[in-house]
Amino acid sequence: MEDLPHWKALAKALVLPPVAPLLFALIGLGLMRRHPRRGRALVSIGVGILVLLSMPAVSTLLLRVVDQTPVLDPAQAATAQAIVILGGGIRRQAPEYGGATLAPLTLERVRYGARVARATHLPVLVSGGRFAAADPTEAAVMKAALEDEFRVPVRWVEDRSRNTHENAQMSAALLTADGVTRVVLIGHSFDMPRATAEFAAAGIATVPAPTGIVDSSIDFRATDFVPTAAGLQQSYYALYELYAEAWRRLTG
Repeated sequence: MEDLPHWKALAKALVLPPVAPLLFALIGLGLMRRHPRRGRALVSIGVGILVLLSMPAVSTLLLRVVDQTPVLDPAQAATAQAIVILGGGIRRQAPEYGGATLAPLTLERVRYGARVARATHLPVLVSGGRFAAADPTEAAVMKAALEDEFRVPVRWVEDRSRNTHENAQMSAALLTADGVTRVVLIGHSFDMPRATAEFAAAGIATVPAPTGIVDSSIDFRATDFVPTAAGLQQSYYALYELYAEAWRRLTG
């Protein structure tokens, strides 16, 4: 069971960019000698998909398909009883910090969560377990950053979850024990639809508070059709959420 997260990570890598389109291309190269037409077709498909997914214009459109949740409404936030900040990974070895620290996604969520906490004065829950037994939990690293760097106290620490479903279930257990049934949910825009659905299934109503929102008013420029690493990263997030939401609906 301890190896399960690693197998899941491998499976995820195989169906998402850049590995998935590269596999098409590699299979095509392997077929070139015996089936040149099919081989060239697969190579073209693989390279073409990779190029398209690397374009910021394409990745932006994919993110818009995934979510269009608006910015947090202060009036809605006032109806909540707590703030939940979802983990998004840690840097396991950060020499400049003397150990583990927040990964970029988690840092964005923690920073925005601290801003919302100061504006609303609501108590905070951080949620996120560990990937490997030797790692600190995401929740522990988030708590340390919030309290030591952002001066925001953390009331609840949910440090056993390994995915969004478990984030919701295990956070709900802590919150309902203290009579909390409605929260401001901090996460990235691309994972907000699935996260709110999971918390609803766990009996917790949410006021979505997305960060990393794609500006729908942006007009594309010529440079947005030039492949970039950032564009590929955004496409990765969007496709991951589309696949994960499809799996959630399929499995109930």
